[in-house]
Formats: sequence, structure tokens, C-alpha cells
Amino acid sequence: MRLRMQYYHKLQIGNVTIPNNIILGPMAGVSDLPFRLLCHEQGAGLVCMEMVSGKAITYKNKKTGDLMEIHEGEHPVSLQLFGSEPDTMARAVTMIKDRPYDILDINMGCPVPKVVSNGEGSALMKSPSLIEELVRSVKSATDRPVTVKIRKGFTDKSVNAVECALAAQQGGADAVAVHGRTREQYYSGKADWTIIAKVKEALSIPVIGNGDIVDAESAKRMIDETGCDGIMVARAAQGNPWIFREIAAGLKGEPIPDRPSKHEVYDMIMRHADLQLQYKGEYIGIREMRKHVSWYTTGYPNSAKLRDAVNAMEDMDSLRKACRDVFLTE
Repeated sequence: MRLRMQYYHKLQIGNVTIPNNIILGPMAGVSDLPFRLLCHEQGAGLVCMEMVSGKAITYKNKKTGDLMEIHEGEHPVSLQLFGSEPDTMARAVTMIKDRPYDILDINMGCPVPKVVSNGEGSALMKSPSLIEELVRSVKSATDRPVTVKIRKGFTDKSVNAVECALAAQQGGADAVAVHGRTREQYYSGKADWTIIAKVKEALSIPVIGNGDIVDAESAKRMIDETGCDGIMVARAAQGNPWIFREIAAGLKGEPIPDRPSKHEVYDMIMRHADLQLQYKGEYIGIREMRKHVSWYTTGYPNSAKLRDAVNAMEDMDSLRKACRDVFLTE
């Protein structure tokens, strides 16, 4: 059994000190500014932004610029880029040098066909030499820590996370996050934590474990079984920012807080929606809240009816009334 203080601790990545070793993973369409703020408030030590295209940055794409907006209250924050051309990625990094992110992450794990077909995301794991070149090029263009996020491998027949992680380290990476599934698996099946342990054993830089961390107990087991320096929570945080306070308590050896009351869930949904409207306006904000409300309300009585209603809503008043009927009436 590890000592309690070894579970929960500060994490040093390059020249950035993260207050604890619990990280919100990057999720496209999910880990936007409002969601990151909520997770930070609940105890995430580092929050990661949804990935943006290095190439789109060089084209000065407005939507990409909006995705990179950062709130002063969410630091430390990691900006994740995807791309496969070292020179283009370095140029993109130079163009955003004045953005207030703390850490720069390179996506080498995204499994979606549109990204993979361009040789980006998890497709990079087919070429460890390109990984090294990519990291070295990005490192040369920034004074901030550079990290990478990889998977177990591209397929079950090409499990090469250790080789890819070593290539990233050789290129100058300051930390590596490992998702214990192959690209072939997407998010199905069970994550293989043994590959995370092998990467940790091979590297001298921090290793962050990702995959199947759903509560304090699984976070603790991840650290026990892999020796990883930090843990990354992604899908388990959808509709559940409270997971960070629960994991923090568990890693500290403190009692796990009670699950949020119906009033707390209602208040969180309202705060989330207010932030969406503040940063994206009512039209986009309410539409983006639809999936979040679906996650927040899973398992509650009448939640299916609420989700049907929310999917037709276009204004804050309608959302507030529907949620009040579910959470604030007996």
C-alpha cells in the first residue's frame, strides 16, 4: 500500500507546477471554457482544452480562435493541438505565443476517421520517428512545457505505446498521457493499464494514466497498478464535475463527499447554462446545453421526459422551468 501523501500531490510538468495530480482530459465538444471552469472549481488540478487544428490556426480560422479562449480563473490550463506537419505545427505555436495557456499538448490519440485519415491524431502512432520530429519542432517554437497524449497503439497488433512515448521524450516532451485503449477500440472494452505501467517504467518524465477512471477507488487503483504520476478523467466527468472533489478526497484518505443533492444538481446545471450563454450567446449556448443536461440528469425520475423537452428548447427560461420541475418539486 502506498503512503497517502503519494496518491495526492503536486505535479511538476516542465516549469509548471500543477496543484494536484488530477486532470480533466481534453474532449472535443465537451471540455469548453464553461465546463473547464466548473471542473476546476470542483478540484481538477489541470484542465485540458478541446483539441484545435494547428493548420486552422495558421489559416486564422475564427472558430478555432474562439475555441482557444481562456478564462483567468481556470489556470493551469493545457491547450491541445492536432496536426502532423512539424513546420506547420511550429508556425501555429508561434502564432499563438501570446495566448495565456500554461501547457501545450499534442494530440496523438484521437480515433475519429476524419482526423486519422489526414495522418493526424492516433495515426501518428504509426510513425514514432515523426512523433519525435513533431515534438522537437513544437518545442523549438515555445518556452512552455510540451506534452503528448497517446493510446496503447493503433491496433491490437501494433501495441507500441512505449516506443512512441520514448520518441516523444527524445523529442523533448515534458510529460506523456497514455490512454489504455488502441485506436481500433475507440472507447469500447476495458482499458489496459499494464501498458501505462510499462510506459511509466520506460520514461524519466511524468506519465499520466487515462482510461476507466470513474471514481476515487479506480483512481487509486490506477496509481497503485501503474505507478503513474497523475490521473486523467474524461468521459466520467460528463455531467459529473463533482468527480474531481470525490477523487481528491479519496486520494487524500478523507471521507468521500456525498453525491450532490437534487438542489446541487439543479444549481450546477443553471450555472453551466449561465456560463454557456455568457460566452456563446443564447442560441448556441442553449443548444450546447442539451447534451450536458442529458448527462446531468441520467438516472433521475422523469429524466427521459426532461431530455425530450430540453432537445426542443431554445431559451434559458424554458430550460430553467423544465429543470425546476424535475429537481425542485417533490
